Amino acid sequence: MIVVAKVGTSSITDDRGVIDRAAVGAFCDQVAAVRKAGHRVVVVTSGAVAAGIPELALDGRPRDPVLLQAVSAVGQSRLMRVYEEQLARHDVVVGQVLLAPLDFMVRQQYLHARGTLERLLELGVVPVVNENDAVADDEIRFGDNDRLAALVAHLIGADLLVLLTDAPGLLTADPRLDQTGSLIEEIVEVDHELERVAGGAGSERGSGGMASKVSAAKIAAWSGVRSVIAAAGRADVLVDAVDGTAGVGTVVRPREQRLPARKLWIAFAVGSSGTVVVDDGARRALVDGGRSLLPAGVTAVEGSFRATDAVELAGPDGAVFAKGLATADADTLRKAAGRRTSDLPEGTPHEVVHRDDLVVLP
Repeated sequence: MIVVAKVGTSSITDDRGVIDRAAVGAFCDQVAAVRKAGHRVVVVTSGAVAAGIPELALDGRPRDPVLLQAVSAVGQSRLMRVYEEQLARHDVVVGQVLLAPLDFMVRQQYLHARGTLERLLELGVVPVVNENDAVADDEIRFGDNDRLAALVAHLIGADLLVLLTDAPGLLTADPRLDQTGSLIEEIVEVDHELERVAGGAGSERGSGGMASKVSAAKIAAWSGVRSVIAAAGRADVLVDAVDGTAGVGTVVRPREQRLPARKLWIAFAVGSSGTVVVDDGARRALVDGGRSLLPAGVTAVEGSFRATDAVELAGPDGAVFAKGLATADADTLRKAAGRRTSDLPEGTPHEVVHRDDLVVLP
């Protein structure tokens, strides 16, 4: 079995925001135990910024994005040093892998990233993955490492994604507001109600929260990967997640239908910049016929976006049913809306969204 285990900043730092070697050590003990049982493990870790803050004597997490990148550059090597030391106790070699969103969007880079991770696993190495924050583009980034972990699970064809957090899993109520919530042990389909229950952001030291865990599990489910959201501090949590122990956390079942990497990215990893409203005929052609969206089927264009930006597609009732990459900017598409291909001005794309860049959502 191939396991992707993600641990967040708040789970490996102390109250001061400093990397907690004991917490990292306990997590690494779990990784070693899973490997000893015959499984391969990829670690996705946050914490580079947290590791860099005390080294630079900063007062809290910076808000300036350039300073954040600089702090990450300082902290990443220190974070890796802790992982190297803790896994070396088990005679395990680690390999640092820093990924950027383009590694999943560009086919050649996608294949290189997959090949590197697969070869590391073949060599018996534990890849330790993080986003390449030091050179990340603010407009094109993962946003949080939960999403990165889900995409890595898809990339390498993992069997299991384990998302470790401060909570025992997804609860029926936000524990910060209501202490009566109980653990949701299994999720068959992530819907809007579950996303509402998941709530918002997490701790001030981390960028994610339960909402990002549920979103990541949804991505994994569409990749055919089972997910477990569980408490990092729970004894034997990683081993129990691999073994399928009841009550270990919230288990999210994989879907039978899988999306290819590019469509997975479009559906879940890229934010929408606008909405294209279509008529019933166009909606049927997209949903039932697997067609591209033509200008003739467009009734309205909302928002301001550029060519290749992601847009949501909505029917006459306003309900969003698909998402895709626009072939032209919003102004161009407004002028082309409702017009037949033969009536389009010269240079106007004949398709609003090509079927290869379109995902019909559940």
